[in-house]
Amino acid sequence: MALSIKMDIDAVEDVTCLDPELLQLPDVSPFALKASPQLVEDLFSQWLSLPGTGHLVLFFENCPVFCLKRVMDFTLGVRSLIDDAKSGTIVNASTNFSTLNAVGSHSLPSMFPSSNAPPLSPRSSSGSPRTSRQKSSPSALGSPLKLVSEPMQEIIPQFYFQNGCPPTKELKEQCLSQINHLFNNPLNGLQIDEFKAVTKEVCKLPSFLSSALFRKIDVDWTGIVTRDAFVKYWVDGNMLTMDIATQIFEILKRPGCKYLTQVDFKPVLRELLATHPGLEFLRNTPEFQDRYAETVIYRIFYHINRSGNGRLTLRELKRGSLVAAMQHADEEEDINKVLRYFSYEHFYVIYCKFWELDTDHDFFIDRENLIRYGNHALTYRIVDRIFSQAPRKFTSEVEGKMGYEDFVYFMLSEEDKSSQPSLEYWFKCIDLDGNGVLTPNEMQFFYEEQLHRMECMAQEPVLFEDILCQIIDMIAPEREYCITLQDLKRCKLSGNVFNILFNLNKFVAFESRDPFLIRQEREEPTLTEWDRFAHREYIRLSMEEDVEDASNGSAEVWDESLEAPF
Repeated sequence: MALSIKMDIDAVEDVTCLDPELLQLPDVSPFALKASPQLVEDLFSQWLSLPGTGHLVLFFENCPVFCLKRVMDFTLGVRSLIDDAKSGTIVNASTNFSTLNAVGSHSLPSMFPSSNAPPLSPRSSSGSPRTSRQKSSPSALGSPLKLVSEPMQEIIPQFYFQNGCPPTKELKEQCLSQINHLFNNPLNGLQIDEFKAVTKEVCKLPSFLSSALFRKIDVDWTGIVTRDAFVKYWVDGNMLTMDIATQIFEILKRPGCKYLTQVDFKPVLRELLATHPGLEFLRNTPEFQDRYAETVIYRIFYHINRSGNGRLTLRELKRGSLVAAMQHADEEEDINKVLRYFSYEHFYVIYCKFWELDTDHDFFIDRENLIRYGNHALTYRIVDRIFSQAPRKFTSEVEGKMGYEDFVYFMLSEEDKSSQPSLEYWFKCIDLDGNGVLTPNEMQFFYEEQLHRMECMAQEPVLFEDILCQIIDMIAPEREYCITLQDLKRCKLSGNVFNILFNLNKFVAFESRDPFLIRQEREEPTLTEWDRFAHREYIRLSMEEDVEDASNGSAEVWDESLEAPF
C-alpha cells in the first residue's frame, strides 16, 4: 500500500515537469471540454502519446479521471499565462501558480483519514532532487515568466544636520560634568574675567578668545554668563561637536554673516595684547598696540583670504594656518617665536620700513617714497604698475597714495616671492594685457630698464635673449614662451623670475650665489624667505637704535649679543 501511494505522489509531481506546449491544445474553452467528453478522451490519448509519459500509464489506469483533471487545469492555466504574457497583460505569476496548486490539491481526494495521516518528513535546504524540483522557480519549468522580488530597503543613517551633529550621550555627560565643576554658583554665573577657565578647559580654545565667546553668549550685555546660558549655546547648540576652526568661525562672525571681516578680529587682538606676557611691554603705548593689531590682521588676510575680497570664509579659515598659530601663541610665552602672524619683531620691521619711507609722516606713501625701498632696488616701471593698482586696489582712498595696509601687502610680496599670494601679486603686475599669460614682449618691457641700470652701474649687461632662455629653462612652462600662473606655482625658483625683471639687487645676489646664504637656507629649511629677512632687518634696526642711544649717552656698553649671526 505504501509503495502504491509513493508511486501516486511521484506521478503527480512528474506531471508538473511536463512541457504544456507539447500538448498542442486548440483554442477550446473549459466549458466546451466539460460539455464534450469525447474531446476529453481525445486529448487524453494525445497526451499519452507524448514522450516521457510511458512510466505514468500504470498510475493513470488506476485513477484516470482525477489525474486528467489536474493535468488539464494545470495546462490550461499555464497556457493562459503564456497568452497574457504575449499580449502584454500584467501577470502576477506567483499568485497564478499558487492558485493552480491550490486547485490541483483540492481536486485530489485524501488517501488517509485526517486522524491517521502519517507525519511529513522534515525539509532541508540540501534535500533530495525531488525536493529541489518542488522548490524550483517558474523559470525551471520552461516558462518565460520571471518572479520579481521586491528590493530590500536599506536604512541609511542621517549624515547631515542643519545645526551641526548632536553630541553623543557620553560626550554630553562629560562636558556637563566639567561645566558643573566650573560654575560653582549656577544662579549668579561667571563674569568676563572668570570665564577664561571655561574657554580653556571646557571649550579647548585659545584663552584670548574668552571675551569674544563671552560676548557671543551674553547678548544682552549683563556682564554675567550663567550655567544654563552657556549650556544652551555650547551643548544644545551643538558647538561641542564642531571642529575647532568651525567653532572659532561661529564665535567671531556676526549674526547673519557667512564670512569674517577684519573688524571681527579686533576683539581677539585686544585681549591678546592685554593678557599675553610677551606683549606686556606694549600696555603703556596704546598707539603701537593698535598698529600691532592692524599688522597682524593684515597678515592674516594676506595669507588666508585668497579671494582678496576682505571676506574670510570658513573654507579659507580651515585651509589656512591661523588656528594652529592661535594655539601656538596661546601656549608660547615668547611672542616672537610665533613666526606666523603674531611675531612682534615682524611687526616692528614692517612698521619701521613704512616709517622710513613716509618722510612727511602723513601715513601715506607716494611713488617717490616707494622708489627708495630697498636702497632703490625696484624699477620705475614696476612701481608705476603698483600705483596703477594692477595687483591690488588700494584701500587708502587717496589718489596716488598708498596706505599702511597696502604697504603691508607690498612688503610681504616683495620679501617672500616664494609664497602663492606673492606670485599672484607680481604676476598681475607683469601681465600687462591681463590675459593670464606672460609673453616675451611683456617680460622684455620690464627687463629693458634693468638692462639700462646695469649699463649705468658699469656691470656687464645680459641680453634679454639669454635671460629669456634662462627663464624658460627655469620655469619649464607647458607652452613654450607662454608662462601662466600655474607654471610659476609649480616651480620652486619662480620668485627669481620677478627679481630678474625688476629688482636689480636681488638679481645680482641670485647670480652671485652667496654660499653663506645657501648654507643658511639648508640649515633652517622650515624658515621662509620672509622669516629670514625679518630676522636680519630686526637685528639691523635694533643695532641702529642702540648706536643712536649710545651717541646720546644712554648706553655705555656695547652689547655684542645684538650683532647679527650672519
